[in-house]
Amino acid sequence: MNPPITPSAAPAPVREPVDHAETEPPAAVGLTRTGSVLHVRLNPSAQDDDVLSSAVLDELVAVLDGLHEQPDIRILVLSSLGEDFSLGGDRREFQETLAVDPTGATLRRIADKAHRLCQALENTHAVTIARLHGKVVGAGLALAAYCDLRAGADTCRFRMPEIGLGMAPTWGGAMGRLIAEAGAARVRELMLTCDEFDAPAAHRLGLLHKVAPLDRLDDTIAAWTRPLSRRSPEALVLTKHMLAGYAKAARTTDTALLDSHLLAAQLAQPR
Repeated sequence: MNPPITPSAAPAPVREPVDHAETEPPAAVGLTRTGSVLHVRLNPSAQDDDVLSSAVLDELVAVLDGLHEQPDIRILVLSSLGEDFSLGGDRREFQETLAVDPTGATLRRIADKAHRLCQALENTHAVTIARLHGKVVGAGLALAAYCDLRAGADTCRFRMPEIGLGMAPTWGGAMGRLIAEAGAARVRELMLTCDEFDAPAAHRLGLLHKVAPLDRLDDTIAAWTRPLSRRSPEALVLTKHMLAGYAKAARTTDTALLDSHLLAAQLAQPR
C-alpha cells in the first residue's frame, strides 16, 4: 500500500507525551491511497456539520493541486465520513463573514474557492468518482456533478433548496454544470420547485450513473476503479479533456465566473 499523498511531518521532540487528539484539530478531509486510487473523504467531525466550509474547500483544492505532482494517481474517489454526503454550503459561515466584512469581499473569496475547486475537479488528470450517501444538497450536489462518475446509495435524497432560502444557485458554476449533465428542462423544474428527489430519479436524470444498496456501494465503486486502474494514463487524460471540451463547446454562455459576485451581492441584501 502506498502512503497518503500528503504524509504528516514527524512531531517535534517533547519532554512529556502529547495527546494530539486534544491539541490538533481533525483534518476537514481524510486521504487514503491504494495503488493508483486516492480516496478523499469529507470529515464533518472536524466542524460538527456536513457542510462545505471554507476549510473544506481549502483542503480539497490543496489535494487536487497536489495531484499535478502525482501523475501515477489515476482515480480519485470523493466520499464523506458523515451521516450525509453534504448538506451544501456553509450558510452560517456566509452570514458570519458578512457580519465582519459587509463589503462582501471576503465572501467573494470563499465563493471563488468553490469555483476553483470545481474547475480543478473537471480538469484534473485523474478520473473522479463521487460516492454518495444520505442527503446530497445544494452545493453538495454541485460538487458531485463535477465528478466524472457518480454512484449513490439507493437511500440517497437530493435537493436544490437555494430559491427556497431566498438565494439563486451560485456555487462553483452549479447551474451550468447541472444543465450540462441533466438537461435544462429538468434542472429548471428542480431549481424552481426545490423538490426533493430520490436515487432512482437522479439515475434517470443522469445525475447518478449507478445506484446500489448502501452495503454494496463500495463494490459498485470498485467495479469502476479496477478496470480504470489498468487503462492507459494517456488515453484517460486525453478522453477526459476531449469530453470536457465538447461539453463546453455546447454551451452558448457560461456565467460561472460571476457566481462569487452574485452570491455576495444577494446575501448582503437586507431580508
